[in-house]
Amino acid sequence: MHKHPGHYKYLPILINIFVVILIVSNLIAPKFVAIGWFRFSAAQLLFPITYIFGDVFTEVYGYAASRRAIWTGFLASSIMTAFGIFAIMLPPAPEFRNQAAFEIVFGAVPRTVAGSLLAYWAGEFANSFTVAKMKIWTNGRHLWSRALGSTIVGQLVDTSIVIFFIFYGQPLGVLLQLIVSGYLFKVGYEVLAMPLTYLVVNFLKRAEDVDHYDHHTNFSPFARTE
Repeated sequence: MHKHPGHYKYLPILINIFVVILIVSNLIAPKFVAIGWFRFSAAQLLFPITYIFGDVFTEVYGYAASRRAIWTGFLASSIMTAFGIFAIMLPPAPEFRNQAAFEIVFGAVPRTVAGSLLAYWAGEFANSFTVAKMKIWTNGRHLWSRALGSTIVGQLVDTSIVIFFIFYGQPLGVLLQLIVSGYLFKVGYEVLAMPLTYLVVNFLKRAEDVDHYDHHTNFSPFARTE
């Protein structure tokens, strides 16, 4: 069953939460931390949640709803970047003593968001496409397989792109360390979150009375959203 997105009770608020998480992830992405050998961007503590949201959107509402959420997040992040640049360019008041710190924080945002948006765009669409196709192949059974399979595909695309963009100029060994660490962390994150994913998906299917299958879907990212 598939209804117009405007008829769903929970989809709009879920998209709003998805966008907030994406924007915060973009802001905290430049910082990375060390835990033993592993290296993580601070965003990797938060950004994997957007992939769980992507799984939920596609599994419950269909690929078109996920496409709508992805483009909404893309627009919101672009607006954030533009206003961040504009705020840096505004002349600071004489009594404002934090311009240098402000530029350090927000000065990294344009390149960070450019890389994050490209990685997010490619990774999220790969993730949603995988969920949609695997749902048909499995006839709606084994949600765990498509939640995990989509993460393996989508996060490989996302992590590789975003690390090279954000940390460009770091030694190759550091970049590979960040990619491997981030990828394993995100896949592990998805596995640990699997029970929550099941709970949310099952609740939404019952509450919204929908369980969409993308049999005749146009999977182009540029197709008109429904």
